[in-house]
Amino acid sequence: MGENEDLFSRKPKEERRLGEPTGAFKGAAWGSLLIGVSAYLIGLYNALMELNEKGYYITLLILGLYAAVSLQKAVRDRDEGIRVTNLYFGISWFALIAAIALMAIGLFNAGSITLSEKGFYGISFVLSLFAVVTVQKNVRDTEEANQDK
Repeated sequence: MGENEDLFSRKPKEERRLGEPTGAFKGAAWGSLLIGVSAYLIGLYNALMELNEKGYYITLLILGLYAAVSLQKAVRDRDEGIRVTNLYFGISWFALIAAIALMAIGLFNAGSITLSEKGFYGISFVLSLFAVVTVQKNVRDTEEANQDK
């Protein structure tokens, strides 16, 4: 028991600064973003849609990703006492809500794709939005931890 216990109880020492996310958490965030965006784009590539429809959904993904990062940054800046104008804060909220609403409306009205495809696009879109916020948070936390050294 003592020998096996030593094999399983020893963990490699992970050098992290206070507030810095673990490597596993950073990897999970980047992996989720890659999976979400890749699944969405591969699905669009293989879809039997007009090119203008594919462009619409790609544009919504880009808008959604940017808006989610922008809103996350604005919320965190305000929380940390960094000045964020009400106009920028409102535009960030508007852009994210618009991207999500336009995705929902587009999928609801898309007659050329099946219900399962609609669910696929919706889930990969939401996964991508969540993951990009997490990646941005990790980047910022890592930068702040490295500045404190």
